Amino acid sequence: MLRRYLWLIGLSLVAGLAFQWFTACESRAQTPDVGDGKLRIICFGAHPDDAEYKSGGAAALWAKQGHHVKLVSVTNGDIGHWQMSGGALAKRRTAESALVAQRLGVTSEVLDIHDGELLPTLEYRKTITRLIREWQADVVVSHRPWDYHPDHRYVGVLVQDAAYMVAVPFFCPDVPPLKKNPVFLYSSDGFKKPYPFVADIAVAIDDVFEQKVDALMALESQTFEGGALGSQASMDAAPPASQPEQRRAWLRERWDRRSGDEAKRYRATLARWYGQEQAEKIKYAEAFEICEYGQQPSEQEIRRLFPFLGTAPAK
Repeated sequence: MLRRYLWLIGLSLVAGLAFQWFTACESRAQTPDVGDGKLRIICFGAHPDDAEYKSGGAAALWAKQGHHVKLVSVTNGDIGHWQMSGGALAKRRTAESALVAQRLGVTSEVLDIHDGELLPTLEYRKTITRLIREWQADVVVSHRPWDYHPDHRYVGVLVQDAAYMVAVPFFCPDVPPLKKNPVFLYSSDGFKKPYPFVADIAVAIDDVFEQKVDALMALESQTFEGGALGSQASMDAAPPASQPEQRRAWLRERWDRRSGDEAKRYRATLARWYGQEQAEKIKYAEAFEICEYGQQPSEQEIRRLFPFLGTAPAK
């Protein structure tokens, strides 16, 4: 009996070590080479579509220049559909998000946290901190902590809470702290209280707009089926899967309007980064606000982190 007990303990230790080795290898495989001179960007969204919607164009621009981008969904989206839910939906939305990332040329990860149940706990603060450290991020993007959806709000809170902790050695000591605090950014929204979104940086995404539309075609549960607040009527209003060209045209029209409105709304910010003449020609944009936590970048640093911005306008 004793020999069997010791044998089981030994087997458990070996299995545990094997699991740790596999996890470490998987983490190393997903972490960009910090010595390759490329930027490392991590974008957090609450659900498997948020980061793709808000930062997909900038992500594609970074990726085209060989920089490393990771899109993270902090929840698995398992109640984000009017007709299905649970594990089946979580798997479906994870696969959709992975396909978007593939089409954008970036990496994706969906955390196994229930949709609608995210809270700003110590456990999740550590999770976000570890993800930022493991990615060795230069730039971190998230929702603002003021939003209609509690998951969106709490992603903003959790990322804010990590903005200092990523550099503290004895917080999550199992992952080395960052030597330099990243620049933390908020993605755009239309909420006004306690204060409206401020576009510190606006990115022209004209060169990758069609690529972004093609990528978002993969989010069928959200784009064509209506997501959590959809219905059979709203689903029937979209072209069916048997008509892919009509589907794309239908989706493109919506993003033409959405990304076009972003360019119009933040034309002055585009002029700051691209010059007035070029800014007037920009049709589509994504905008970001600099969080007052984390690194406070100079104009020169912003241009380094966003190397696809236009030439600095003459002064």
